[in-house]
Amino acid sequence: ATTLTNPDFNFIPQYFFPPFFTLQPIATTRSSQLSSWSTLIQAYCRHHRIFTLSLIDALNTPLFNNAKLRRGLSLRDAKAVLMWMASPEGGNRAEFIPTTTSAKKSGKTGGVGEEGEGGKAWIYWRRPEEWAAALEEWVERTGQKGTVLTLYEIVEGDASRREEFAGMDMELLQKSLGVCVKRGRAQVFGSGGEGEGVKFF
Repeated sequence: ATTLTNPDFNFIPQYFFPPFFTLQPIATTRSSQLSSWSTLIQAYCRHHRIFTLSLIDALNTPLFNNAKLRRGLSLRDAKAVLMWMASPEGGNRAEFIPTTTSAKKSGKTGGVGEEGEGGKAWIYWRRPEEWAAALEEWVERTGQKGTVLTLYEIVEGDASRREEFAGMDMELLQKSLGVCVKRGRAQVFGSGGEGEGVKFF
C-alpha cells in the first residue's frame, strides 16, 4: 500500500500560499478556497490510492500540513472542507462514514451532517456511479460478462492490478456494485464480505 508521504505528488500552487491554510470569511473567497481544497484532496487521494480519509490521522500529513511554510489546516477547517465536498455545491465528492454510535443515535447513515467522531469520510475522486461505469467497462474489456467474480478478485486479483479500483475499500465497492445492480447491469450473490460474488451482464 502507498503511504501518505509518497514524494512525487505535485501540489497545487495555492498549497504554497500561507493564507490557503486558514478558511477565509468572505463568501466568494471562501467558495474558491473550498473548491481548491477539494481539487487538492481528490488529486492527492487519487495519486496515493486513498479511498477513505480520517481527518485525525491526516491532519499531520503533507495533505493538510505544509512543513516548509509551517502551516496546517485546523481540524475545524478540515471538517468544513469535507462538509463542503459532501454537499451538492461541492459535487458530492465526499461522504462521512458515521461511527456506530452516531448512526444509532440519529438513525441515519452517511450524509452531510453525519461526520462521526473521527471525521472519517469516503473521498470520491470517483463517485460510486463513476466507479460503477469503470467496473462495467473493465468487465466488458476483459471479457468477463456472465462470469461470477468475487469482490476480492475485483479489488485484489491479478486481472485488476492495473485498474484504478485495485485495492478499493470493500464498502465502496459494494456501493458501486449497488449502482450496477440498479442499472440492471449486474447481480450480487452471497452473504456479504470479500467472498460475495457478482455477475455482470
